[in-house]
Amino acid sequence: MMIDMIYNLRVGDILSDEFSDEFNKLCVPFEKSLSEEQIDIFHKILDCVSDTAAAEMRAAYKVGFKDGLILMRDVQE
Repeated sequence: MMIDMIYNLRVGDILSDEFSDEFNKLCVPFEKSLSEEQIDIFHKILDCVSDTAAAEMRAAYKVGFKDGLILMRDVQE
């Protein structure tokens, strides 16, 4: 879909923040307390969370893009 292509080309222009202080305060000590196997599982969980957030961003972008088109059409009428 064309909106997906636009989003994928623009995704590199989106500035991403570093992890929050709160995230670092929670995750760094937690990760140090885990075994190697648990660390692997924890990283897989974080990857799933990241993938979900990315999917939500793509969905929100599509909705916003479509809403913007509707607004432009309404202004033209």
